[in-house]
Amino acid sequence: MATDTAEEANQPFVTHRWLGGMLTNSDTIRQRVKRLKELEAMEKDGVLDTMHKKEASRARHELAKLRRNLSGVADMNKLPGAMFVVDINREDIAIKEANRLNIPVIAIVDTNCDPDLIDYPIPGNDDAIRAIKLISSEIAKAVKKGNDEYSRKAAEEARKRAEEEKK
Repeated sequence: MATDTAEEANQPFVTHRWLGGMLTNSDTIRQRVKRLKELEAMEKDGVLDTMHKKEASRARHELAKLRRNLSGVADMNKLPGAMFVVDINREDIAIKEANRLNIPVIAIVDTNCDPDLIDYPIPGNDDAIRAIKLISSEIAKAVKKGNDEYSRKAAEEARKRAEEEKK
């Protein structure tokens, strides 16, 4: 559900577990993403099938773990402009990292959460699947609309520059 919504909006995402340092220690995360891509290439090329059974099993296990933790941020080349969080109690490390880097945080804030840590709190139930789906889909629509408008304006600016260069 959350994965589909983020992919539709063409945005990076984390659905399983936030790894400490994902924003503040991006060099290490980039190395792990590089390893993920290496293992995926080995799987695609059939190299894992030619390895010893135990070695291939370890590589497949590592690949599964890396996919679970990093597949959503594998293509993220720079820090995000904002971050949307569903459960701020569970994802406190992500919020601390975002606050440390002055990245605005948009989050569903339940009655058992402290809204002071969040830049843009959305009052709601962070345990109900229907509520999460509704809010995340609206966030995704807003992101898509913003991206489309930005792309339109960027294309318009590029067209104006091209016309000025011709003169």
